[in-house]
Amino acid sequence: MLPRLTADFWVHAYLARLSQANIPAFVVARGDATAGAVLVKLSTLDGRAQVFQRSFDLMSGARHWLVLADGPEAEVDAAIARQRGHDPDLWVIEVEDRAGRHLLDEPGLAD
Repeated sequence: MLPRLTADFWVHAYLARLSQANIPAFVVARGDATAGAVLVKLSTLDGRAQVFQRSFDLMSGARHWLVLADGPEAEVDAAIARQRGHDPDLWVIEVEDRAGRHLLDEPGLAD
């Protein structure tokens, strides 16, 4: 079993990968540095957005990203606010890319 990365470490690595691809991103809400869950909001800068949440398949143990909300940016922001209301240790990263790139499907980030 591989050691689990801290949330803080993963967030900094993700931001570095996005920066290398010239994709603007920033931390909107800083969660627990060790074990906080992470939401990634993708804004396509046209009034629409998606928010992704990491999920675990209990049967296989595999990790993958699921779309938690998709639609008008205000509705996505409201979904994030609800999640933060339930989990104050939650990290929120906002990615801004007109082409819809988020890199969550790339090796090292997808799993």
